[in-house]
Amino acid sequence: MSETKDLKREVSHVDHVYKEDLRAAEGQEHINLNRNVSGRIRNPLAGIPREQLLHQVDEFAHEAGMTDILPLLHKGALVAQNPAEFESVAELEDVEREALRNEVLHKWRQPLSLYLTIITCSIGAAVQGWDQTGSNGANLSFPTEFGIAAAEGEPNHDRDNWIVGIVNAAPYLASAFLGCWISDPLNHYFGRRGTIFFSGIFCFLPVIGCAFCQNWQQLFICRLLMGIGMGSKGSTVPIYAAENSPASIRGGLVMSWQMWTAFGIFLGFCANLAVFKVGDIAWRLQLGSAFIPAIPLLLLIYFCPESPRWYIKKGRFQDAYKSLVRLRNTPLQAARDLYYINVQLIEESAIIGKSNYVTRFIQLFTIPRVRRATLASFTVMLGQQMCGINIIAFYSSTVFRGAGASTKEALLASWGFGLVNFVFAWPAIRTIDSFGRRSLLLFTFPQMAWTLLAAGFCFYIPESSKAHLGLIALFIFLFAAFYSPGEGPVPFTYSAEVFPLSHREVGMSWAVATCLFWAAILSITFPRMLSAFGSVGSFGFYAGLNVIALIMIFLWVPETKQRTLEELDYVFAVPTRTHMHYQVTKALPYFIRRWVFFDKNATLEPLYHFDAPVASDADKAVVKEKQLQ
Repeated sequence: MSETKDLKREVSHVDHVYKEDLRAAEGQEHINLNRNVSGRIRNPLAGIPREQLLHQVDEFAHEAGMTDILPLLHKGALVAQNPAEFESVAELEDVEREALRNEVLHKWRQPLSLYLTIITCSIGAAVQGWDQTGSNGANLSFPTEFGIAAAEGEPNHDRDNWIVGIVNAAPYLASAFLGCWISDPLNHYFGRRGTIFFSGIFCFLPVIGCAFCQNWQQLFICRLLMGIGMGSKGSTVPIYAAENSPASIRGGLVMSWQMWTAFGIFLGFCANLAVFKVGDIAWRLQLGSAFIPAIPLLLLIYFCPESPRWYIKKGRFQDAYKSLVRLRNTPLQAARDLYYINVQLIEESAIIGKSNYVTRFIQLFTIPRVRRATLASFTVMLGQQMCGINIIAFYSSTVFRGAGASTKEALLASWGFGLVNFVFAWPAIRTIDSFGRRSLLLFTFPQMAWTLLAAGFCFYIPESSKAHLGLIALFIFLFAAFYSPGEGPVPFTYSAEVFPLSHREVGMSWAVATCLFWAAILSITFPRMLSAFGSVGSFGFYAGLNVIALIMIFLWVPETKQRTLEELDYVFAVPTRTHMHYQVTKALPYFIRRWVFFDKNATLEPLYHFDAPVASDADKAVVKEKQLQ
């Protein structure tokens, strides 16, 4: 078996070299996927003569054992070679042309299997969100139950603050140091669906265990076990959704992770509010109720198709095609995507080579194309903690109690925060693929900075005034409204798409571990920070971090909207220094001229140049044809 795989790699390498020689003969410049200084993005099928292309498809079909769909593969390769000119492909039938037009004109008209996949992923996200907020309401009572609620001035006050912080941080510590990292071998052996099922078990049983704990040590262990499921799930579900989604709406579908995480957070606040009057067991119900969404996740995941890219990575092309048939509207689109993905992966293999788990992790920092994705995903994930959203998600009830609210008022205000967080995530379904990931971040971070600062200053208003609590809640709600369509959905969507397939699992593990490690640090330190800095100082500190995160995103985060996962290899082949130089010398002066001085004649020179037709060109061609009709 290993000899067969090695032979196939050799054949693929020879084929790759042949195509590069052919392009060189035709005067096409080779694009280095480690150092794309010119910023060119090219379709790897472009420039190959028709007969040669069809011959390559024949060889692929024979090697993959798929000669029964050879005519479909021929048509799919011709469409993939020049997406903007699919109307001129004589072999296409009318129904196939109509389906290709509908990819642009009716982007959301997709098969039920695709939507079942996204719904299941959304349930997985809701589990994540509910798990996060169960402790929010429980923080008001479980410390008293376990004797770790010493008042300020008492001998154990500082110690108890640290213990409460560590118990709250337990899932994030386990995720960052174990859950995220085992997702790579789990994905390797069991696939995306198997990993999600595994994580669902750990988001089901330990959560119930939390409700029966008799001391804070037992609660800490149960929450550690829960973190294993959170980490492996958070590292896999966005990848699974990204790999199954078409490029034109990938952002909108994959962002369902954050939108339904927000919904889970809202449901968690609902549960906190529903049971807060039941007495001493309220905190047990608040923590234990998070098992509910784990049940449909465990039941539905194996009704969804496995990731076709995972099958291709394993050399199981027939299974990949079966998955794509369920995920696309026509067999032609499935055949096109199968062949195009495979060709792009051959391009990737030319720069990646062979690797194992350890070398893949090391390569996150040594292979230039992968290193840039590592930096970008690190930046957006770190930004999610720097923006301060989790000081509200984890400790809003504590913050509102500190602002003079009663237990009921604190839980109601937290419920309002959860509702705003969920409702304002909806616009991003469209804006994330139209405005783009980077643009949403650059717009929303300044807004989060001033709203968080304003919320902090409102603590100076006397508690006797009705405006005190009202304005604090208002600015926190505004903060959530700006967070939800920007830094809310972007990090997990972005991190799931930026790594090449060979490093996607370990790359996403790195990204999610970064996010959850700093979530753990925030969870551990915020009670002590609140005690030392006060509410004004704590909110001001995170407002300042928003400004720092804005600068990091501006310099280090490239745009990824409307690109196939494989075309992003060319985007991340552009050196970081080239990207930074462009942003500082081109993009920033343009922004100042256009939006500060309102110069309508200001123009921005593009960073990326498209040498040959790529997938997004089909959108422009169909829209143009529609306008001419």
